[in-house]
Amino acid sequence: MGWLVGALAAWLMGWQINARLARRTTSRATSLAGPIVFGLTVIVIWECVVHGLDISPILLPPPSQIAVTFAGSLPILWRDFVQTVIKGALTGYVLGCGAAFLLAVAIDRFPFLQRGLLPVGSFMAALPIIGLAPILVMWFGFDWQSKAAVVVVMVFFPMLVNTVEGLQDTGPMQRDLMRTYAAGYWKTLLKLRLPAAMPFIFNGLKIATTLALIGAIVAEFFGSPTKGMGFRISISVGQLAMDLVWAEIVVAAIAGSAFYGGIALLEKALTFWHPSQRSRA
Repeated sequence: MGWLVGALAAWLMGWQINARLARRTTSRATSLAGPIVFGLTVIVIWECVVHGLDISPILLPPPSQIAVTFAGSLPILWRDFVQTVIKGALTGYVLGCGAAFLLAVAIDRFPFLQRGLLPVGSFMAALPIIGLAPILVMWFGFDWQSKAAVVVVMVFFPMLVNTVEGLQDTGPMQRDLMRTYAAGYWKTLLKLRLPAAMPFIFNGLKIATTLALIGAIVAEFFGSPTKGMGFRISISVGQLAMDLVWAEIVVAAIAGSAFYGGIALLEKALTFWHPSQRSRA
């Protein structure tokens, strides 16, 4: 009973603190404090409810048990992180987004490619990754190369569509002005179209960050060496080691948030001049 009362007290305290933060003038400190207080409140309530209702750790381990497993499994978690995030997700992300960007520039230069390649790209994007992943694993082997191939397929189309749309986001008057300066295609691309397309390109990059991590983890369910987040999760579920599963989920959440946040910060630094960024300041 005491644990449930503690959960109720934590909920009320978190509510009061967040309500006070909401009444204050918005600043960087209050913007950071709100999510931190909310997250801590959820963790405390989770801990109290698990103990208060005597929930089995197999169904839902308490955060304290997950933290102990996390601290005790750092070598395993780091090895899985390198295998899945750095080798599989990041490599596929760079290759997929880079190839999509180059193809988008080619489509912008030769419009007939748009009629031929975009429908093919749309078809590829509609392919179910659950069916495609085992095929790519058979083609590229069980190591990280096959996971990078799955990530390439997942991130390619969102990046391509956003970049193509961005390169077309200039008005006739802007292009006419560049022609009056005797600017050719490539100079117009570098001086006008690429800067105008930056918000679209970063939208594609941000969407691809989450897709890359999901693709790399899912691909490991269909075959991998004895390391990797997806491999560890599938094995730990079979062993009923749910605390290690949750520890892997925490690592994936932290990596995904950091990846997305890094791209968002890069966008803010490179497109500070754009009205969409100035309006957020």
